[in-house]
Amino acid sequence: MIYSGLRTRAIVLGAALFVSLIGTSPVHAVTSGGQDVADVKPEWTPDGRKEATRLAALPPHDEMVLIPAGPFLMGSNRQVDRNSYQAEFPQRSIHLDAFEIDKYEVTMVQYLRYVLAKGLEPLVDWKWGGVFQETMANHPIMHVSWADADSYCKWAGKRLPTEAEWEKAARGEDGRIYPWGNQMAGLSRSNFGRTGLSGPVRDRPERLLLYPPIVSVNKYENAVSPYGVFNIVGNVAEWVADWYDPNYYKTGPDRNPKGPAEGISKAFRGGGWVDSTPSVRAAQRNGTAPTEKMNWLGFRCARDAAPSAPGGAKPIGLPTP
Repeated sequence: MIYSGLRTRAIVLGAALFVSLIGTSPVHAVTSGGQDVADVKPEWTPDGRKEATRLAALPPHDEMVLIPAGPFLMGSNRQVDRNSYQAEFPQRSIHLDAFEIDKYEVTMVQYLRYVLAKGLEPLVDWKWGGVFQETMANHPIMHVSWADADSYCKWAGKRLPTEAEWEKAARGEDGRIYPWGNQMAGLSRSNFGRTGLSGPVRDRPERLLLYPPIVSVNKYENAVSPYGVFNIVGNVAEWVADWYDPNYYKTGPDRNPKGPAEGISKAFRGGGWVDSTPSVRAAQRNGTAPTEKMNWLGFRCARDAAPSAPGGAKPIGLPTP
């Protein structure tokens, strides 16, 4: 597992509840590499599949936002952002074609529809409390690998956003540090820094909630990006399409960069509930093995804009400090 920058990661114990709706094989303790659920193998029970089919009809948060074509400032300026680091340098103007991106992180209920349509087994999180609960329907999906995220987006007629697309959707055109401006992140704007709620993770991982402290994808209306994108930092970090290279911002093209041609780690962006303030900045970059499945890592999808698409969402100006 590769993490660049200042990140603190919790290794959380896999769930150990056996339930009536989703059956499991024996559960072992934390596995190596931080994959906290690698040994948990949930299976649908007849009643569980029936209930999941009913809950899959719940309304999804599937709106998309149009991001207009044009330049934006990508990367960090050390003189402006003291938490920036080498993988974010230099800051420069990048041109992107118009695209659409999910307004919200992909939710549990959206992913449930995909699982049922493809005849897949349930995710480990869906057995928490005995059922895929209606209360978790609008939480972001987690415990998915890069290939899982890529497959879902293709099934939905979309794709994963590139790093550049994700960053423009998160910060707009003006190089701001956070989606809402340059003011420091706080818990009234983003779901992050939550490991302290359950005690020292390093020493007592079993004290963390089996189901982590994530929130609904439509929370924090006061902290949307300049284009109206919700929770693009915090809550869960998000897989993007690119292979991760810490030097790519120095060498990538100035128009529609799509990342390196190959690599060993896939990029993810945005920080999650477990992260500290430096990791919920719009320019923060990270990479990890594409097979990782963690309870702080989800995704959202994107797609190319139709040629006849209008100008898109108008970016909101940087607020006055």
